[in-house]
Amino acid sequence: MTEPAAPSVRAALKTAIVSALKERDRAAAALYRSALGAIDNASAIPAGSAPRAGAIESSAVGVGRADVPRRELSERDMVEIVVAEADERRAAAEVLEPARPEAAEQLRAEARLLLALLGGLATG
Repeated sequence: MTEPAAPSVRAALKTAIVSALKERDRAAAALYRSALGAIDNASAIPAGSAPRAGAIESSAVGVGRADVPRRELSERDMVEIVVAEADERRAAAEVLEPARPEAAEQLRAEARLLLALLGGLATG
């Protein structure tokens, strides 16, 4: 018998958003949305690789004809993005610590939440 596949990072973030909203934890929901947005931004194609506009008569006609497919991110890529989000929060907390210790602690708590979500994926 095969083991069930671990949920993807994207699916885990979406589930975490729903759970946070059910618990009325707006800060956690915003945090998970932010991480999901970072993944979506990373899958966008670089601006320089989009087709350039030309003469009107040679342009694509119809809805979606000029759309470019998004990059496919691996699970590892998505994990690295979420870890980078946590690292950014910890670095910002270090900067804020002297002037705003409560804000710094909030950023550290957010980093812990993101890493805990990833830890939950590893353990299934």
